Amino acid sequence: MDKLACRMAIFGIVQNIPITMKSRENNYAFIDGANLHRGVLGLGWELDYVRFRVWLKEKYNVNNAFIFLGLISKNTDLYVHLKNSGFILIFKEITYDGTGNIKGNCDSDLVLSAVCNYYEKQFDKAIIVSSDGDYASLVKFFKNRDSFHTLISPSNKCSFLLRKLNVHIVYLETQKSILFLDKKSPR
Repeated sequence: MDKLACRMAIFGIVQNIPITMKSRENNYAFIDGANLHRGVLGLGWELDYVRFRVWLKEKYNVNNAFIFLGLISKNTDLYVHLKNSGFILIFKEITYDGTGNIKGNCDSDLVLSAVCNYYEKQFDKAIIVSSDGDYASLVKFFKNRDSFHTLISPSNKCSFLLRKLNVHIVYLETQKSILFLDKKSPR
């Protein structure tokens, strides 16, 4: 084999036709931040957001992970940590209900962002992180267009509206061994 033929073989060129390999998917995760936080706390452990972001990338090829949150000034350190962990933060202005409780419902913002990204052809498949049945229509929308990958449920009490869609659901409790925040471990 001459040098040119050898180089062509090494670089996957046969008769000047490059061999193409399937590229990794470009998936997006749309995360209901409050639902994720409350769901995992309800399981009795704390999520390591750095590990979670790496897990999303390695397991589901998530290039962009959007967390939708109510903007609360006392949580600035958390927001910096999430951004440094690789998440894209989308904030909603908070309001207060009649009893003084914070309302930062981001459901509609998450849905609108996900659908806009879909129509702009920004991703291959969507991963939704929530246990909230309000997202059933969004999941169904993506499923019907073959653009849905996985539902990640932070709670073991995932809504029936989501479960009845017959989609792949991963319960975070099953990933606790790799995703829990080990406060004893040095960072």
